Amino acid sequence: MHQPKVFILILNYNGKATLKQCLQSIYQLNYPDFEVVVIDNDSKDGSLEKIKHAYSRAHFIKNDANLGFAAGNNVGIRFALEKGADYVWLVNNDAKVEKDSLAKLIDAGEQRPKAGILSPLILHTETKNIWFGKGIIDWVSMKTLHISPPTLLQSFTSEYICGCAMLIKKDVFKKIGLLSEKYFLYYEDADFSVKASRAGFELWTIPTAHVLHAEASENNPEKTYWLVISGLQFFHENTPSHLKPWVALYFQARRIKNYFDCASGKNPIAKEVARAYRDYLAHV
Repeated sequence: MHQPKVFILILNYNGKATLKQCLQSIYQLNYPDFEVVVIDNDSKDGSLEKIKHAYSRAHFIKNDANLGFAAGNNVGIRFALEKGADYVWLVNNDAKVEKDSLAKLIDAGEQRPKAGILSPLILHTETKNIWFGKGIIDWVSMKTLHISPPTLLQSFTSEYICGCAMLIKKDVFKKIGLLSEKYFLYYEDADFSVKASRAGFELWTIPTAHVLHAEASENNPEKTYWLVISGLQFFHENTPSHLKPWVALYFQARRIKNYFDCASGKNPIAKEVARAYRDYLAHV
């Protein structure tokens, strides 16, 4: 029986603490037809060199700079599509996949012709609590949210799929293109999901497939900056037309609040938020 060809893409940036465990889990998958591509965003911690010796079966691509999540992954996506990928699975370098996770995702995708993007249930590595199950977009409050899954007994649709373990059919790329490189970090997954949904593809979470996520990005001191500036870009591009006047007004209200937060000195992230606002407005 024909099995779709899957390319598993792992974008690495200074992932010495997690990359080996990620690859260990991937090479224990029971799915019969996959190849692994590690795309390195010019890491400085020796993580790429270390892993090359242990996993010579994988393909390795080294970028000359830290291109960010979207542009870095796009290098691997182009490679995968040129090599005949039927599916591309983006897996964070701080994630660990369960043995049957890919097989369950592919089975669900093959049973659903309209499905374009699928996600496993993503659990926090330490607590095993649900980290991502269902994503919704709150256009009025300019937020994307992880909410409690409606059920763990059967699959369900989602308004967006998290980029931590996003499985994508090749037809999606053919119709809407690659990840938008306007986003350096964060919201590229929501942007891609919205575009896929508006192009007629369904987005599904398969709760019987599990991936563990350590969320190493929590230690990134610039996380607030990138969340804010990428969020502003996302809602500027994707908000439905009838809500755009409200979003413009709401953004101004947020800027006023940030001004007073900076003046009071009580909010530790206010200056990073202000920097994001300035940089966004300089390029909008």
